[in-house]
Amino acid sequence: MTRCAKERRVFFIEEPVWCEGERPRLELQHTDGVIVAVPHLPHGTTTVAGVRQLVDELLVTHHIHRYVLWYYTPMALSFTEHLSADAVVYDCMDELSGFADAPAELKALEAELLTRADVVFTGGQSLYEAKRHTHPNIHPFPSSVDVEHFAQSRRIESDPDDQAPVPHPRLGFFGVIDERMDLELLAGIAAARPSWQLVMLGPVVKIDPATLPRRPNIHYLGSKTYQQLPHYIAGWDVALLPFARNDATRYISPTKTPEYLAAGKPVVSTSIRDVVRPYAHIGLARIADTVDGFVDACEAALVEDSVVRLREADVFLRQTSWDGTWTRMRQLVEGVLVDSTSANDEPARIAGAI
Repeated sequence: MTRCAKERRVFFIEEPVWCEGERPRLELQHTDGVIVAVPHLPHGTTTVAGVRQLVDELLVTHHIHRYVLWYYTPMALSFTEHLSADAVVYDCMDELSGFADAPAELKALEAELLTRADVVFTGGQSLYEAKRHTHPNIHPFPSSVDVEHFAQSRRIESDPDDQAPVPHPRLGFFGVIDERMDLELLAGIAAARPSWQLVMLGPVVKIDPATLPRRPNIHYLGSKTYQQLPHYIAGWDVALLPFARNDATRYISPTKTPEYLAAGKPVVSTSIRDVVRPYAHIGLARIADTVDGFVDACEAALVEDSVVRLREADVFLRQTSWDGTWTRMRQLVEGVLVDSTSANDEPARIAGAI
């Protein structure tokens, strides 16, 4: 979306937050060119009606007459189904119905969104293979990476204050810690190698924090900003993807895989399909699902030839970038816009994406 915002206005509608007050209001925040719109709803407001009202007011206030609706979740259809867009994009990043506490109406709304969408993107190859029969104009877009941002890790020598006291070797993870995390595997690694330090960055969501394994060599350092991440990864010896194998991870394509590689770290993961293919197949990730296997893979990663790994990773990373991803997405969306415009009309541009 930051790349889209370089060419046209982008309004990103966030989840609503509850507040005190008499009427709904929309807080606008400018982030890297994207206008992030956060609905504030008074307690007692009906969520769908409140957000719908605010979206309608946004279109009027900012003179948005022709626009593309760009969906990251089918749930947003409940407050935008009345809008008339030049094109509808469904950017399907995950199989959300497989997540814990998924809304009961999610599958029905997705089915409706698929009938409305002009083009569908999937966040990985396995998700594409599962969804390809659901739409005639669907395209896979595996995780890309901002190489320059994460490559900072290769040059940073200082440690953030909360990570500095942690001894080496450090095995790190960043991301949401939720039902996708294999907590038994995490506990098993920590118990098998007490001298290894497991650094976990990210918020704990949808699971009881009391269920997290607690050992002296597991360090939960909380959420970090995108800008901070290279400074933490720089101090790791191995980067981890200790995901469980369940409904919530069946089709995930972890963006952090190429980010770890750009940061210059060896990667050890459980057998997530979009990590096995392509990363493990070309020697850029080690795969294991048991404690013993994962420990063995981490030990091999700790002693591997980093010069060879960095060279091979850089060759792979030259093939992927968010700039390239956006260029291909833009071409597909503009192709839809041209097809939907009569011969006498000027093709519509993406004036506002929601």
